[in-house]
Amino acid sequence: MKKLDYYIIKKFLGTFFFSISLIIIIVIVFDISEKVDDFIENQAPLRAIIFDYYFNFVPFFINLFTPLFTYIAVVYFTAKMAANTEIVAILCSGVSFRRMLVPYLISALFITILTFCLANFVIPHSNKERLEFESIYVRNRYRNTNRNIHIQTKPGEFIYVESYNNEYETGQRFTIEKINNNVLSYKLSSESIKWDSLTGKWQLNRYFIREVNGLEEKITRGETLDTLLNFTPEIFVVKLKNVEVMNYSQLRKFIKTETLKGSKNVAFYKVEKNKRISFPFATIVLTLIGVSLSSRKLRGGIGLHLATGLIISFAFILFMQISSTFATYGNLSPLVAVWIPNIFFIFLAFYLLKTAPK
Repeated sequence: MKKLDYYIIKKFLGTFFFSISLIIIIVIVFDISEKVDDFIENQAPLRAIIFDYYFNFVPFFINLFTPLFTYIAVVYFTAKMAANTEIVAILCSGVSFRRMLVPYLISALFITILTFCLANFVIPHSNKERLEFESIYVRNRYRNTNRNIHIQTKPGEFIYVESYNNEYETGQRFTIEKINNNVLSYKLSSESIKWDSLTGKWQLNRYFIREVNGLEEKITRGETLDTLLNFTPEIFVVKLKNVEVMNYSQLRKFIKTETLKGSKNVAFYKVEKNKRISFPFATIVLTLIGVSLSSRKLRGGIGLHLATGLIISFAFILFMQISSTFATYGNLSPLVAVWIPNIFFIFLAFYLLKTAPK
């Protein structure tokens, strides 16, 4: 490590943390103005607002804005160095362009590790308190609006409910089927189903049970039945935000469970899992693009560099959103969808590095 390395790292990280701090302050101000009525109406304590909400709010938005502001920071201070002919002086002193990239990559790697740790370990924990605060003081209790819910609880066991109200813990038109060797062996249907939290049992109304054993068949009918079933009301409540409170290993286990259930949101969960690795890596890719673009002195000055940088960074974010949408609602693999933007822009970075003045 030489003075030049420390100089560039100091410029890089200083500009990054200063710019990200400014945007976080602006976001907090707008968020307060939007939610202040909810805080007053629901009598949210000041201590809970500061420590339970906004202290856990900051890591989430730092991680969200990191790739964009890493790129803006690189473009800004590198273009300023180029405008002051510092880049020319560095290259003329015998330092190669590749060697000059080393402190940039060290800084980018530091931010990449930071965002990876935030996304997979810090934010899931902080989101628990933030979302709990929002559920009490900001928004009403979540209501399940899904209809015609089909779920596989375990291999060979399927349940269906036409509608489920998690506020009253009741469902309509419930059916459970057990299939062995592709043959139906058990079927239970009822007009309605209700959860009893005291006994941990389900109450079925106007039920019908059909048991099949080879050529023998037994049918049972009744008005009311209290029974134990191998699931709880949480199985009917599909919350996409559940993934926000899971670390990487928990998310992997959750995806396996949702795949077994046949959840329609599995693609979304897989996209989220892969984003937690690819999104931090984008910091390195955008850093290389930023250095190669802003290291040359232009007549338009820093403003032209920043304008070009913003266009490319927003193009990257747009590319990421489009490919993620194709994975969530189409047939594109979540792994491929999440990594396509990085792959495309890494080739762009290599091309720009090759053509950059050395």
